[in-house]
Amino acid sequence: MEDGMEQRMIPRIMIAAAGSGSGKTTVTCGLLQAFLNRGKKPASFKCGPDYIDPMFHSEVLGIKSRNLDLFFTDENTTKFLLCKNSVTADLAVLEGVMGYYDGLAGKSTDCSSYDLARKTQTPVILVVDCKGMSVSIVALVKGFMEMRRDHCICGVILNRIPPMLYGDIKSLIEEELSLEVLGYLPVMTDCQLESRHLGLVTATEVGNLQEIIISVAGQMEDSVDLDRILAIAKEAPPIDFDIPEKIKKIREHASNTPSQSDLNAAIPPVKIAVAMDKAFCFYYQDNLELLEELGAEIVPFSPLEEDTLPEGIQGLILGGGYPELYLERLSGNKPMLQSIKKSIDNGTPCLAECGGFMYLHQWVKDRDGSRHEMVGVIEGESFPTHRLTRFGYITLTALKDNVLCRKGIEVKGHEFHYWDSTNTGDGFHAQKPLRKANWNCIITNGNLWAGYPHIHFYSNIEAAIEFLRKVRGAELQ
Repeated sequence: MEDGMEQRMIPRIMIAAAGSGSGKTTVTCGLLQAFLNRGKKPASFKCGPDYIDPMFHSEVLGIKSRNLDLFFTDENTTKFLLCKNSVTADLAVLEGVMGYYDGLAGKSTDCSSYDLARKTQTPVILVVDCKGMSVSIVALVKGFMEMRRDHCICGVILNRIPPMLYGDIKSLIEEELSLEVLGYLPVMTDCQLESRHLGLVTATEVGNLQEIIISVAGQMEDSVDLDRILAIAKEAPPIDFDIPEKIKKIREHASNTPSQSDLNAAIPPVKIAVAMDKAFCFYYQDNLELLEELGAEIVPFSPLEEDTLPEGIQGLILGGGYPELYLERLSGNKPMLQSIKKSIDNGTPCLAECGGFMYLHQWVKDRDGSRHEMVGVIEGESFPTHRLTRFGYITLTALKDNVLCRKGIEVKGHEFHYWDSTNTGDGFHAQKPLRKANWNCIITNGNLWAGYPHIHFYSNIEAAIEFLRKVRGAELQ
């Protein structure tokens, strides 16, 4: 271990699969519940930028799940966030993304589940969807083990396999591949979480979610070797990491022992209103906690249920979510629309992503073509495209000074939306990694930063610092 590095023992496992829809989320949530039933304190993580699966984890745990994403954060920062968010846990459970080796641009293993497992030295349990297969299951698993020598795969769980077939396939895998088969789940018709389409169903919309998870956990007690999974998690080696320099400086200021840095004075606490309800629910918990660590007080509010912004706020964040599902209610809440418009018009720094960006338009069209009046800070309308638009990771380069950064500075983000806009902005240039696709986006007028991209503050911590500076500056005007 290098000088200055920290080292943590974090028992951990990753639940990965051959592809989406194989049962990763069902198995992950079932394991989390089973470990809770045994008196354990698990922490959970999702590989990649997805907001939906962490919501399912959080419903089980009662605490926020986190994302680990090697596109947003470098290897050291990723390991730092893993350790930081596991400090009070008995073990960490990481859910993979897509297929195990699927990474950047669909043609690289970079930023894949495999990449995260390899760089964090996390043992991997491969979930295999066995529907329609028998002996071919062995060939599938063998292919994943032979794709890379450092595959990190330590065991498999066979999903949707007939119990009477399980014993034979378990023997074949263990004899042919010398790989542990850790158990199985039979077909559980009423307990599937994988059939949903990302962007259509969140955890709160599954009315019997707790019943489903409890049922899966109970089945796992009968047919999965939970003791062995816990033992594998404990076999994970220690993680070496260094606290990012910006975080060190922030913590030095928080402890009233500042060192010379570009943070010349501690930022006094400020209140930032954050939209949080069924229409606006996509947030990286690490983003919000970083703002809190910088001295912000996060004040949740509901554009659906409340009439006005919280009193005494100096900043505003409107996150992503599903405003398109609640257009009549959002449009009908005129007092809230007027409150937000007045606040932004009066200079309150505002960060609006995706659904929040749509909400700030003059109008949003529904799928039937009907217009719904919204806040009106942004000229034009947001409209449905009936297809996934500009999906994936992007590097955003500022084309002008704005509330997050100076011209020329980069921040990492991603897009995932089925609505577009007649006014997408030109404050940043977006470039897809390993692809030629690029475009301009994001409105950066004065105190407003609004666009379809979701950003991760740990890709450029200075952006969070600058936003807080702007919030404090606006308060002093």
